[in-house]
Amino acid sequence: MLDVTQSWRNIKPGDPMQETDVLVVGGGSVGVSSAYYLHKAGLGVTLVEQGEICAGSSHGNAGLIVPSHSIPLATPGAVKNGLKWMFDPESPFYIKPQLDWTFIKWLWQFRAASKAHKMHRAIPLIRDLSLQSLSLFEEINQMGRLDFDYQQKGLLLLYHDQHGLEEGCEEAQLLNKYGLETAIYTPDEVADLLPGITFSVVGGIHFIQDAHISPGKYVRNLSDYIAHEGVDVRPHTEVLGFDRSNGRINVVHTTRGPFKAKEIVLAAGSWSPVLSRMLDVTLPIQPGKGYSITVNRPSDWPEIPMVLSEAKVGVTPMGDTLRFAGTLELAGFDLSVNMRRVDAIMKAIPRYLPDIQINDQDILEIWRGLRPCSPDGLPFLGRSSGYQNLVVAAGHAMIGVSLGPVTGKIVADLITGQSLDIDISALAVGRFGS
Repeated sequence: MLDVTQSWRNIKPGDPMQETDVLVVGGGSVGVSSAYYLHKAGLGVTLVEQGEICAGSSHGNAGLIVPSHSIPLATPGAVKNGLKWMFDPESPFYIKPQLDWTFIKWLWQFRAASKAHKMHRAIPLIRDLSLQSLSLFEEINQMGRLDFDYQQKGLLLLYHDQHGLEEGCEEAQLLNKYGLETAIYTPDEVADLLPGITFSVVGGIHFIQDAHISPGKYVRNLSDYIAHEGVDVRPHTEVLGFDRSNGRINVVHTTRGPFKAKEIVLAAGSWSPVLSRMLDVTLPIQPGKGYSITVNRPSDWPEIPMVLSEAKVGVTPMGDTLRFAGTLELAGFDLSVNMRRVDAIMKAIPRYLPDIQINDQDILEIWRGLRPCSPDGLPFLGRSSGYQNLVVAAGHAMIGVSLGPVTGKIVADLITGQSLDIDISALAVGRFGS
């Protein structure tokens, strides 16, 4: 977590002012994508990141590009499931009890957002963002300049029991009404689609339009590309404070000196509310810890990614590796590895894929990271009403990689004054109060 007790006044007097058209704060999928589209629009761009580029949740996630995930996190059943799972550390969605007013307020806002009519308003917006982002991934891939293992093979949701499959079919039917393409498979059809793998499932649902990537490759290679093209990429550059007056941010003070920019983009993921508080801007974002386990990919493993649905575990082929990712743990800025959460992923795998046994020597990486969750499951995207030159792009929860390109394109369009293809009024930065 950022050490906000540090003072920008520790910067030595006389440090030169560094100037740029746009200063992007955050080196994950959203920040790097924003820098890419801003540079493409002809602006001078500097990107600062407190650690390494792609060191946060963009590194170890499932790498799924998911129109299928157009239903927001806040749904009518989310509160019930959250309460049911609250005291089970191995559940897919674990809420660690916290006596923290900000967290309690977020839970209350989450409850208020978990209404059917709000969910139905959110679905077409997330769908449109996801489909446009999918097209932008295809454009970036077709440049031929970046290798990030892009494949559009859909996403196969596997179900271990009949009740889970019935709920999945209801969700698929709902998304069909919003124009998303699905196919429902019997166990034999699942086996035909993925020969060579033994399954213990009652059926599957294939979301045809989904795609997948190696997320670390996408963010790091895109960062290297824009740096080569002229974007000033500054890792290990931590924001310490701001000078502001008359509704503008005048100077951003960092551990590598002060920056003066015409426009500021706040895209720092789960750390965005820490920085926004310095500006008296409220962003109700809670860090949701997710986990992944990466292993060497078996030589005959197919290219179609899967979700072990009841367990909420994604299985994604990424080049020569295979990643199992899952769980959502609301536990504040706790970056410790809870091995019970890791074990929950490991235990889920053989229930669906009985021939897959992961031993310690097979593991290349156990990862955890903090995903920025808003109360209504929608990101904060747009200009802040309190500052003429601040654009916020944060709060994407589990789909920050998936929505990275479209968010970056919208950020660039907002700053350059272009008309938007999508109405983003529901993503207003101040929708929960300033």
